Amino acid sequence: MRHLTLAVLVLFAFAALPGCTIYKTAVDERNVGTIVKDETISAKLQAKFLEDKTVSYLNISPLSYEGHVYLVGEYASTAERDRAIALAKETDGVRDVTTFLLPRKVGDTCGTTDNLEKKALVKKALIEDKAIWSTNVNVEVVQCRVVLLGIVGSSAEIAKAVAHAKAVPGVREVKSYLQVRARN
Repeated sequence: MRHLTLAVLVLFAFAALPGCTIYKTAVDERNVGTIVKDETISAKLQAKFLEDKTVSYLNISPLSYEGHVYLVGEYASTAERDRAIALAKETDGVRDVTTFLLPRKVGDTCGTTDNLEKKALVKKALIEDKAIWSTNVNVEVVQCRVVLLGIVGSSAEIAKAVAHAKAVPGVREVKSYLQVRARN
């Protein structure tokens, strides 16, 4: 069953790559081979989280950039957090792991709807700013904290992306893991 689940997730990642990301691939700072490797790593981790009894698949998102995995989300226990990190470190192709994991807060005034709204507002601002290639910026929101990930063409893009995120009402913090890779 595990191999079937992993195979389905990997196939899904590959199927999504050509159809909906031709433009993204063209403007991405990574080459196609690296994008495929990163998507495969993310899919493998999603499959591991789905099968694991300790890690909640819905609460922790694995994102890979050039083999560097970022785990973003909430955890219910230190065992869940530690298991997610261990699963990431033992995954083929992963060269490093960075976390933005917060303990789940019961009764927090920022819920799922708030997070989704803030994510949409940040993405909208990024799309509207023609100086930023918004497809290169992945936006995650956890407890009203915005996390920006990806590889962009300049430090000016990073500064603008962070400013857009900070301008969204109710955002508690902005954490940027954006990296610069000059365009050819």
